[in-house]
Amino acid sequence: MQKSIIGILIISSLLLSACNNSVPSPIPKVKINDEIHNVKVKPIDLVQKKVDSMSLDEKIGQLVIVGMDGYTINNNITNLIKQHKVSGVILFRKNVENSNQLLSLINSIKINNSLNKAPLFVSVDEEGGRVSRMPYEIKELPSNQIIGNKNNPDLSYNIGKIIGEELKTYGFNMDFAPVLDINSNPNNPIIGDRSFGNNAKIVSKLGIKTMKGISNNNIIPVVKHFPGHGDTSVDSHVGLPLVSKDLKTLNNFELLPFKEAIKNNADAIMVAHILLNKIDNSNPASMSKLVITDILRKKLKFNGVVITDDMTMAAIIKYNDIGDAAIKSFNAGSDIILVCHEYNNELKVINSLKAAVQSKTISEKRLNDSVYRILKLKEKYKINNDMLNTINTNKINRINNKIKSFSNY
Repeated sequence: MQKSIIGILIISSLLLSACNNSVPSPIPKVKINDEIHNVKVKPIDLVQKKVDSMSLDEKIGQLVIVGMDGYTINNNITNLIKQHKVSGVILFRKNVENSNQLLSLINSIKINNSLNKAPLFVSVDEEGGRVSRMPYEIKELPSNQIIGNKNNPDLSYNIGKIIGEELKTYGFNMDFAPVLDINSNPNNPIIGDRSFGNNAKIVSKLGIKTMKGISNNNIIPVVKHFPGHGDTSVDSHVGLPLVSKDLKTLNNFELLPFKEAIKNNADAIMVAHILLNKIDNSNPASMSKLVITDILRKKLKFNGVVITDDMTMAAIIKYNDIGDAAIKSFNAGSDIILVCHEYNNELKVINSLKAAVQSKTISEKRLNDSVYRILKLKEKYKINNDMLNTINTNKINRINNKIKSFSNY
């Protein structure tokens, strides 16, 4: 009888909590036969409830961030958002004409997502220096190389804050930055001045400061390019770079900035398209279970969101079917597949992932685990579909001028 009463009280408490959309606070006390009993009520996980309520199509959509063409919303991106429920959108310079146009485009993207259960990541590569997608009326920030030469943590943090302020002003909420690659190879064709330098300690220190500066303005920083793109001689946009280092060597150099980022609660990490032939000679890091699950997840204990570099880069599509590559990457441990170019590529990735779940090539548990991590991150940063009405470029440029004066770059 006592157990029945306690059970009824537990159920009542859970129902009350669900109605209030909150976790019950003090532990209820129940008096039975003149004895006081604590009734422990397990808090309701609202993110898990959302995952449980989602259809297969909604879950699959959360695994993909897509690019688009043009300065305005079009039928392709509308279909990807409304019908396929994609997790997010990435914008490039080709999508940016001026400040008012960019603000209008991002607002349109959010309007199209307004009826979906999950808000969108609105993402961009904004590193400062030569990798910038900001409208031309926004003054440029110094490259990471310049910041590294100054070796001033306060400068690095403030640069991150300015990047975050710029992105927040237009309605972005995710930035694929900072770069944590150590520029150890002077012949590297892709990293160069995007890196804070060739010293692991400086890259770690300044990179973490920039990461924290970006997140200070409620922009999600995605550190990159794990496990380190600094010692390569091939651009992964045109081919597959090779890194002939064993785990011990990587652990003592390339991985150091990423270890520090994880210790400092990094939310998301981008995995590179590089072949570590002494660790996995069959798969690039972005498709390697040895790299993503065994090293990043288990050895480095990263529990955040793993995002691939763009799967339409030649390092992947030159050697793989993009649908098969997406499935392999996901089963290797990635949470989000980044597909930046061409509508047909984006559809193929989405359809391939869905078919893989239906055929049990991807397990339901594996799918739910990733969707949970993704929604948890969106909840942490309070991502929403709210639109912005105005933009103040003069305010941003005034802040940029102060940094320019401070750094003398």
